[in-house]
Amino acid sequence: MKEKFAIIVYVRYLKKEMRLHTMKNGIEIRWHGRGGQGAKTAALLLADVAFKTGKYVQGFPEYGPERMGAPITAYNRISSDVIRVHSNIYHPDYVVVVDETLLDSVDVTAGLKETGAIIINTPKKREDMIPKLNGYKGRVDARHISVETLGKNFPNSPMLAATVAVSEVMEKETFIHEMRASYEHKFAKKPEVIDGNMEALERAFDVVSIDIQKDKEAMA
Repeated sequence: MKEKFAIIVYVRYLKKEMRLHTMKNGIEIRWHGRGGQGAKTAALLLADVAFKTGKYVQGFPEYGPERMGAPITAYNRISSDVIRVHSNIYHPDYVVVVDETLLDSVDVTAGLKETGAIIINTPKKREDMIPKLNGYKGRVDARHISVETLGKNFPNSPMLAATVAVSEVMEKETFIHEMRASYEHKFAKKPEVIDGNMEALERAFDVVSIDIQKDKEAMA
C-alpha cells in the first residue's frame, strides 16, 4: 500500500478583495528555495502561464550568484492591470517555501501580509510548524508527491500547483491546460516526464483545494 500523502495549505484565508491592498487588482508572491530545487523555474512558469491567460505578469529571481544548495529568492507579480512596480517584493500576499530547512535560517514570514498565506514543502504536521511561522501555518508534502509521480524529488511542480490553488490566480482547468501545453513543448520527446508532471500538478491542486474548502467551512 502506498503511503498516504497529505497536503494542508491554509492561512487566515479571507476574501480576495481584502488581500489585494498593496498592488491594485493583483497579487505578489515570494518564493524561497535552494539552488537546484526549481523555485526560480516555478516562478517563471507561473508568470508564463498567467501571461497566457491575459494577465500582466512579472517573474524574476533575486539577483546574485546561484550555487547548488544555496538559498535563493524569486518573485511573482500577477495583475489584471499594467504593473508599474519594478522592485523586489517586500510585502507579499503569499510566501512559498520549497525547502523547509530554510525556516531555521531565513525569516520567510518577513513582510507577509496579515491576511497572507505561507505554503511549505514539508511532511510535518501543521501544528509542528506553527512555532517557526509566527502564527502562519500551512504545509505541502511536495517531495512525496514528486517521488510518487516523477520518481525523483522535484518539488517545484507540486508547489506551483499548490500556489495556484491557494492564490486562486486562475481556474484549475485553465492552469492544467496551459501547463500541459508548456510541458509538451519542453519535453516533446519525453512523454513520461509530461505525464509525471501533470499527475503531480493535478494531485497537489486537488488535495490543496479540498483542504482550503475545509478551512473555509471551519471559519464560517
